[in-house]
Amino acid sequence: MSNPSLLILPGDGIGPEVMAEVRKIIDWFGDKRDLKIDVSEDLVGGCAYDAHGTPLTDETMAKAQEVDAVLLGAVGGPQYDNLDFSVKPERGLLRLRKEMDLYSNLRPAQCFDALADFSSLKKDVVAGLDIMIVRELTSGIYFGEPRGIFEEGNERVGINTQRYTESEIERVARSAFELARRRNNKVCSMEKANVMESGILWREVVQKVHDEEYADVELSHMYADAGAMQLCRWPKQFDVIVTDNLFGDLLSDAAAMLTGSLGMLPSASLGAPMANGRPKAMYEPVHGSAPDIAGQGKANPIACILSFAMALRYSFDQGTEADRLEAAIEKVLADGVRTADLLQAEGETPVSTSEMGDAVIAALDASL
Repeated sequence: MSNPSLLILPGDGIGPEVMAEVRKIIDWFGDKRDLKIDVSEDLVGGCAYDAHGTPLTDETMAKAQEVDAVLLGAVGGPQYDNLDFSVKPERGLLRLRKEMDLYSNLRPAQCFDALADFSSLKKDVVAGLDIMIVRELTSGIYFGEPRGIFEEGNERVGINTQRYTESEIERVARSAFELARRRNNKVCSMEKANVMESGILWREVVQKVHDEEYADVELSHMYADAGAMQLCRWPKQFDVIVTDNLFGDLLSDAAAMLTGSLGMLPSASLGAPMANGRPKAMYEPVHGSAPDIAGQGKANPIACILSFAMALRYSFDQGTEADRLEAAIEKVLADGVRTADLLQAEGETPVSTSEMGDAVIAALDASL
Protein backbone atom coordinates (compact mmCIF):
# COMPACT_ATOMS: atom_id res chain seq x y z
CA MET A 1 0.00 0.00 0.00
CA SER A 2 1.42 3.40 -0.98
CA ASN A 3 2.27 6.06 1.55
CA PRO A 4 -0.17 8.95 1.98
CA SER A 5 0.93 12.09 0.13
CA LEU A 6 1.05 15.63 1.48
CA LEU A 7 1.78 18.88 -0.37
CA ILE A 8 3.16 21.54 1.96
CA LEU A 9 2.66 25.20 1.01
CA PRO A 10 4.34 27.30 3.75
CA GLY A 11 3.42 30.63 2.15
CA ASP A 12 4.34 34.01 3.58
CA GLY A 13 5.13 35.72 6.88
CA ILE A 14 5.27 33.25 9.74
CA GLY A 15 4.10 30.43 7.47
CA PRO A 16 7.59 29.00 6.83
CA GLU A 17 8.48 29.20 10.55
CA VAL A 18 5.47 27.30 11.82
CA MET A 19 5.64 24.83 8.94
CA ALA A 20 9.25 23.99 9.86
CA GLU A 21 7.97 22.67 13.20
CA VAL A 22 5.36 20.55 11.43
CA ARG A 23 8.09 19.07 9.24
CA LYS A 24 9.95 17.99 12.39
CA ILE A 25 6.80 16.29 13.68
CA ILE A 26 6.16 14.56 10.34
CA ASP A 27 9.73 13.22 10.54
CA TRP A 28 9.07 12.03 14.11
CA PHE A 29 6.03 10.00 13.03
CA GLY A 30 8.07 8.47 10.23
CA ASP A 31 10.98 7.57 12.51
CA LYS A 32 9.15 6.58 15.70
CA ARG A 33 5.74 5.36 14.52
CA ASP A 34 6.63 3.99 11.07
CA LEU A 35 4.09 6.39 9.57
CA LYS A 36 5.72 7.36 6.30
CA ILE A 37 4.23 10.32 4.44
CA ASP A 38 5.39 11.36 0.98
CA VAL A 39 5.95 15.10 1.39
CA SER A 40 6.44 17.63 -1.39
CA GLU A 41 6.71 21.41 -1.04
CA ASP A 42 5.87 24.38 -3.25
CA LEU A 43 4.99 28.09 -3.24
CA VAL A 44 1.71 29.92 -2.70
CA GLY A 45 0.82 33.53 -2.04
CA GLY A 46 3.25 36.42 -2.11
CA CYS A 47 6.35 34.24 -2.39
CA ALA A 48 4.83 32.56 -5.46
CA TYR A 49 4.13 35.99 -6.95
CA ASP A 50 7.74 37.03 -6.29
CA ALA A 51 9.02 33.91 -8.03
CA HIS A 52 6.50 33.46 -10.83
CA GLY A 53 4.34 36.58 -11.11
CA THR A 54 1.26 34.69 -9.89
CA PRO A 55 0.11 33.65 -6.40
CA LEU A 56 -0.41 30.06 -7.56
CA THR A 57 1.04 28.45 -10.67
CA ASP A 58 -0.87 25.91 -12.75
CA GLU A 59 1.80 23.35 -11.87
CA THR A 60 1.27 23.82 -8.14
CA MET A 61 -2.50 23.67 -8.64
CA ALA A 62 -2.08 20.36 -10.47
CA LYS A 63 0.02 18.98 -7.59
CA ALA A 64 -2.69 19.98 -5.11
CA GLN A 65 -5.26 18.04 -7.14
CA GLU A 66 -3.12 14.88 -7.11
CA VAL A 67 -2.07 14.53 -3.44
CA ASP A 68 -4.11 13.15 -0.55
CA ALA A 69 -3.92 16.44 1.36
CA VAL A 70 -2.53 19.98 1.23
CA LEU A 71 -1.12 21.73 4.32
CA LEU A 72 -0.93 25.52 3.97
CA GLY A 73 0.79 27.99 6.31
CA ALA A 74 -0.35 31.57 5.64
CA VAL A 75 -0.42 34.06 2.79
CA GLY A 76 -0.10 37.82 2.43
CA GLY A 77 1.83 40.79 3.70
CA PRO A 78 1.85 44.59 3.45
CA GLN A 79 4.36 44.55 0.59
CA TYR A 80 1.63 43.06 -1.61
CA ASP A 81 -1.15 45.50 -0.71
CA ASN A 82 -0.85 47.52 -3.92
CA LEU A 83 -0.91 44.57 -6.31
CA ASP A 84 -3.81 44.18 -8.70
CA PHE A 85 -6.65 42.24 -7.08
CA SER A 86 -6.20 39.37 -9.53
CA VAL A 87 -2.67 38.59 -8.30
CA LYS A 88 -2.93 39.36 -4.58
CA PRO A 89 -1.56 36.53 -2.40
CA GLU A 90 -5.03 35.60 -1.15
CA ARG A 91 -6.11 34.72 -4.69
CA GLY A 92 -3.86 31.68 -4.53
CA LEU A 93 -5.68 30.40 -1.46
CA LEU A 94 -9.08 31.10 -3.01
CA ARG A 95 -8.10 29.31 -6.22
CA LEU A 96 -7.12 26.21 -4.24
CA ARG A 97 -10.48 26.19 -2.46
CA LYS A 98 -12.44 26.78 -5.66
CA GLU A 99 -10.71 24.36 -8.04
CA MET A 100 -10.45 21.60 -5.43
CA ASP A 101 -14.16 22.24 -4.69
CA LEU A 102 -13.57 22.27 -0.94
CA TYR A 103 -17.15 22.82 0.12
CA SER A 104 -16.99 21.71 3.77
CA ASN A 105 -14.95 23.88 6.13
CA LEU A 106 -14.22 22.35 9.54
CA ARG A 107 -13.42 24.83 12.29
CA PRO A 108 -12.83 23.21 15.69
CA ALA A 109 -13.06 25.28 18.86
CA GLN A 110 -11.16 23.34 21.50
CA CYS A 111 -10.15 24.83 24.82
CA PHE A 112 -7.27 23.05 26.52
CA ASP A 113 -7.69 23.11 30.29
CA ALA A 114 -4.35 24.88 30.73
CA LEU A 115 -5.62 27.82 28.66
CA ALA A 116 -9.15 28.11 30.07
CA ASP A 117 -8.22 31.40 31.77
CA PHE A 118 -7.40 32.96 28.39
CA SER A 119 -11.05 33.08 27.34
CA SER A 120 -13.15 36.14 28.04
CA LEU A 121 -15.83 33.76 29.35
CA LYS A 122 -15.81 32.15 32.78
CA LYS A 123 -13.49 29.19 33.16
CA ASP A 124 -16.28 26.70 33.92
CA VAL A 125 -18.04 27.73 30.69
CA VAL A 126 -15.07 26.97 28.41
CA ALA A 127 -12.85 24.45 30.22
CA GLY A 128 -12.90 21.20 28.25
CA LEU A 129 -14.75 22.78 25.31
CA ASP A 130 -14.52 20.69 22.13
CA ILE A 131 -16.96 21.63 19.38
CA MET A 132 -16.77 21.59 15.59
CA ILE A 133 -18.37 24.10 13.24
CA VAL A 134 -18.97 22.80 9.71
CA ARG A 135 -19.33 25.78 7.35
CA GLU A 136 -20.46 25.46 3.76
CA LEU A 137 -17.61 27.13 1.89
CA THR A 138 -18.30 27.42 -1.83
CA SER A 139 -21.83 28.79 -2.22
CA GLY A 140 -24.28 31.09 -0.43
CA ILE A 141 -24.23 34.87 -0.34
CA TYR A 142 -20.51 35.17 -1.06
CA PHE A 143 -20.94 33.56 -4.48
CA GLY A 144 -24.58 34.05 -5.47
CA GLU A 145 -25.63 36.08 -8.52
CA PRO A 146 -26.64 38.81 -9.15
CA ARG A 147 -24.08 40.71 -7.12
CA GLY A 148 -22.41 44.10 -7.38
CA ILE A 149 -22.94 47.82 -6.89
CA PHE A 150 -25.46 49.33 -9.29
CA GLU A 151 -27.11 52.66 -10.03
CA GLU A 152 -30.77 52.71 -9.13
CA GLY A 153 -32.57 55.99 -9.58
CA ASN A 154 -30.31 58.67 -8.17
CA GLU A 155 -28.30 56.47 -5.81
CA ARG A 156 -26.13 53.39 -5.70
CA VAL A 157 -27.33 50.04 -4.36
CA GLY A 158 -25.20 47.10 -3.24
CA ILE A 159 -26.59 43.64 -4.04
CA ASN A 160 -25.55 40.18 -2.88
CA THR A 161 -27.68 37.12 -3.44
CA GLN A 162 -28.11 34.29 -0.94
CA ARG A 163 -28.50 31.19 -3.09
CA TYR A 164 -28.37 27.48 -2.27
CA THR A 165 -29.34 24.40 -4.23
CA GLU A 166 -30.59 21.24 -2.59
CA SER A 167 -27.48 19.34 -3.65
CA GLU A 168 -25.17 21.96 -2.10
CA ILE A 169 -27.00 21.68 1.21
CA GLU A 170 -27.15 17.89 1.03
CA ARG A 171 -23.42 17.40 0.63
CA VAL A 172 -22.39 19.67 3.52
CA ALA A 173 -25.08 18.10 5.70
CA ARG A 174 -23.66 14.65 4.97
CA SER A 175 -20.21 15.96 5.87
CA ALA A 176 -21.51 17.14 9.25
CA PHE A 177 -23.39 13.91 9.99
CA GLU A 178 -20.38 11.77 9.06
CA LEU A 179 -18.21 13.89 11.34
CA ALA A 180 -20.72 13.60 14.17
CA ARG A 181 -20.55 9.81 13.92
CA ARG A 182 -16.82 10.09 14.72
CA ARG A 183 -17.52 12.33 17.69
CA ASN A 184 -20.57 12.47 19.99
CA ASN A 185 -23.27 11.75 17.39
CA LYS A 186 -24.99 15.13 17.72
CA VAL A 187 -25.58 17.85 15.10
CA CYS A 188 -27.18 21.28 15.43
CA SER A 189 -28.11 22.92 12.12
CA MET A 190 -28.27 26.74 12.16
CA GLU A 191 -30.00 29.07 9.67
CA LYS A 192 -32.64 31.83 9.63
CA ALA A 193 -35.70 29.91 8.48
CA ASN A 194 -37.91 32.46 10.25
CA VAL A 195 -37.03 35.24 7.76
CA MET A 196 -35.15 33.70 4.79
CA GLU A 197 -36.46 31.31 2.14
CA SER A 198 -32.96 29.89 1.77
CA GLY A 199 -33.13 29.12 5.48
CA ILE A 200 -36.41 27.27 5.03
CA LEU A 201 -34.86 25.16 2.26
CA TRP A 202 -31.73 24.59 4.37
CA ARG A 203 -33.76 23.28 7.30
CA GLU A 204 -35.93 21.05 5.12
CA VAL A 205 -33.00 19.50 3.25
CA VAL A 206 -30.88 18.90 6.38
CA GLN A 207 -33.87 17.22 8.02
CA LYS A 208 -34.49 15.08 4.93
CA VAL A 209 -30.85 13.92 4.74
CA HIS A 210 -30.99 13.09 8.44
CA ASP A 211 -34.23 11.13 8.25
CA GLU A 212 -33.20 9.12 5.18
CA GLU A 213 -29.51 8.48 5.91
CA TYR A 214 -28.50 9.45 9.46
CA ALA A 215 -31.40 8.69 11.77
CA ASP A 216 -28.88 7.42 14.36
CA VAL A 217 -27.46 10.94 14.79
CA GLU A 218 -29.26 13.37 17.09
CA LEU A 219 -30.35 16.43 15.08
CA SER A 220 -31.61 19.80 16.31
CA HIS A 221 -32.28 23.09 14.53
CA MET A 222 -31.59 26.59 15.80
CA TYR A 223 -31.80 30.08 14.35
CA ALA A 224 -28.28 31.36 13.76
CA ASP A 225 -28.67 34.46 15.92
CA ALA A 226 -29.90 32.31 18.80
CA GLY A 227 -26.96 30.01 18.11
CA ALA A 228 -24.54 32.92 18.51
CA MET A 229 -26.13 33.74 21.85
CA GLN A 230 -25.94 30.12 23.00
CA LEU A 231 -22.27 29.87 21.99
CA CYS A 232 -21.58 32.68 24.47
CA ARG A 233 -23.97 31.36 27.11
CA TRP A 234 -23.11 27.63 27.23
CA PRO A 235 -21.05 26.43 24.27
CA LYS A 236 -20.55 22.91 25.63
CA GLN A 237 -24.16 22.07 24.75
CA PHE A 238 -22.98 21.69 21.13
CA ASP A 239 -20.94 19.01 19.41
CA VAL A 240 -21.14 19.58 15.63
CA ILE A 241 -22.74 22.73 14.24
CA VAL A 242 -23.53 22.85 10.50
CA THR A 243 -24.41 26.13 8.85
CA ASP A 244 -24.15 28.14 5.65
CA ASN A 245 -21.26 30.25 4.37
CA LEU A 246 -22.21 33.61 5.89
CA PHE A 247 -23.37 32.36 9.28
CA GLY A 248 -20.46 29.93 9.40
CA ASP A 249 -18.03 32.80 8.84
CA LEU A 250 -19.51 34.71 11.79
CA LEU A 251 -20.12 31.80 14.16
CA SER A 252 -16.72 30.18 13.66
CA ASP A 253 -14.89 33.43 14.44
CA ALA A 254 -17.03 33.94 17.54
CA ALA A 255 -16.34 30.36 18.65
CA ALA A 256 -12.63 30.83 17.95
CA MET A 257 -12.35 33.48 20.62
CA LEU A 258 -13.90 31.17 23.22
CA THR A 259 -10.50 29.49 23.28
CA GLY A 260 -8.58 32.72 23.88
CA SER A 261 -5.90 32.66 21.15
CA LEU A 262 -5.93 32.48 17.36
CA GLY A 263 -2.50 30.88 17.59
CA MET A 264 -4.19 27.69 18.78
CA LEU A 265 -6.80 27.18 16.07
CA PRO A 266 -6.55 24.78 13.10
CA SER A 267 -8.98 24.27 10.25
CA ALA A 268 -9.76 21.83 7.47
CA SER A 269 -11.52 22.26 4.14
CA LEU A 270 -12.84 19.04 2.62
CA GLY A 271 -14.28 18.16 -0.77
CA ALA A 272 -15.68 15.12 -2.54
CA PRO A 273 -13.99 11.71 -2.15
CA MET A 274 -11.25 10.87 -4.65
CA ALA A 275 -10.76 7.47 -6.29
CA ASN A 276 -8.94 6.18 -3.19
CA GLY A 277 -11.89 7.14 -0.98
CA ARG A 278 -10.10 10.02 0.72
CA PRO A 279 -11.75 13.44 0.41
CA LYS A 280 -9.88 16.21 -1.32
CA ALA A 281 -8.54 18.24 1.57
CA MET A 282 -6.62 21.31 2.58
CA TYR A 283 -5.56 22.06 6.15
CA GLU A 284 -4.44 25.43 7.48
CA PRO A 285 -4.14 27.36 10.74
CA VAL A 286 -6.74 30.07 11.26
CA HIS A 287 -4.15 32.75 12.03
CA GLY A 288 -2.76 34.98 9.30
CA SER A 289 0.77 35.63 8.13
CA ALA A 290 1.54 37.98 11.08
CA PRO A 291 4.15 40.01 9.19
CA ASP A 292 4.94 42.07 12.31
CA ILE A 293 6.64 39.07 13.95
CA ALA A 294 7.76 37.14 10.87
CA GLY A 295 11.33 35.90 11.06
CA GLN A 296 11.66 36.60 14.76
CA GLY A 297 10.98 33.13 16.13
CA LYS A 298 7.99 34.40 18.13
CA ALA A 299 5.18 32.64 16.26
CA ASN A 300 3.09 29.96 17.95
CA PRO A 301 3.27 26.80 15.76
CA ILE A 302 0.50 24.93 17.59
CA ALA A 303 -2.32 25.90 15.20
CA CYS A 304 -0.32 24.57 12.27
CA ILE A 305 0.64 21.42 14.21
CA LEU A 306 -3.01 20.86 15.10
CA SER A 307 -3.89 21.33 11.42
CA PHE A 308 -1.55 18.43 10.68
CA ALA A 309 -3.31 16.46 13.42
CA MET A 310 -6.56 17.05 11.53
CA ALA A 311 -4.90 15.71 8.39
CA LEU A 312 -3.87 12.59 10.31
CA ARG A 313 -7.48 12.13 11.41
CA TYR A 314 -9.51 13.03 8.32
CA SER A 315 -7.18 12.33 5.36
CA PHE A 316 -4.81 9.59 6.52
CA ASP A 317 -7.17 7.51 8.75
CA GLN A 318 -4.75 7.84 11.66
CA GLY A 319 -7.12 8.88 14.45
CA THR A 320 -5.03 7.22 17.16
CA GLU A 321 -1.92 9.13 16.09
CA ALA A 322 -3.94 12.35 15.89
CA ASP A 323 -5.01 11.71 19.49
CA ARG A 324 -1.36 11.15 20.42
CA LEU A 325 -0.30 14.47 18.90
CA GLU A 326 -3.15 16.42 20.50
CA ALA A 327 -2.37 14.84 23.89
CA ALA A 328 1.29 15.86 23.50
CA ILE A 329 0.24 19.46 22.90
CA GLU A 330 -2.06 19.35 25.91
CA LYS A 331 0.83 18.08 28.07
CA VAL A 332 3.16 20.84 26.86
CA LEU A 333 0.59 23.49 27.73
CA ALA A 334 -0.14 21.89 31.11
CA ASP A 335 3.60 22.02 31.82
CA GLY A 336 3.49 25.78 31.36
CA VAL A 337 5.37 26.03 28.05
CA ARG A 338 4.25 29.24 26.35
CA THR A 339 5.02 31.21 23.22
CA ALA A 340 4.67 34.99 23.49
CA ASP A 341 0.98 35.03 22.52
CA LEU A 342 0.14 32.78 25.48
CA LEU A 343 1.79 34.81 28.25
CA GLN A 344 -0.43 36.31 30.92
CA ALA A 345 1.76 37.52 33.77
CA GLU A 346 4.64 39.97 33.81
CA GLY A 347 8.02 38.31 34.09
CA GLU A 348 7.01 35.14 32.25
CA THR A 349 9.56 34.06 29.67
CA PRO A 350 8.26 32.86 26.30
CA VAL A 351 9.80 30.03 24.32
CA SER A 352 10.63 30.43 20.66
CA THR A 353 8.78 28.86 17.76
CA SER A 354 11.36 26.09 17.46
CA GLU A 355 11.46 25.51 21.22
CA MET A 356 7.70 24.97 21.25
CA GLY A 357 8.07 22.44 18.43
CA ASP A 358 10.85 20.69 20.33
CA ALA A 359 8.67 20.56 23.47
CA VAL A 360 5.88 18.86 21.50
CA ILE A 361 8.34 16.29 20.16
CA ALA A 362 9.64 15.66 23.69
CA ALA A 363 6.05 15.04 24.81
CA LEU A 364 5.56 12.68 21.87
CA ASP A 365 8.69 10.79 22.91
CA ALA A 366 7.28 10.52 26.43
CA SER A 367 4.08 8.98 25.03
CA LEU A 368 5.88 5.92 23.69
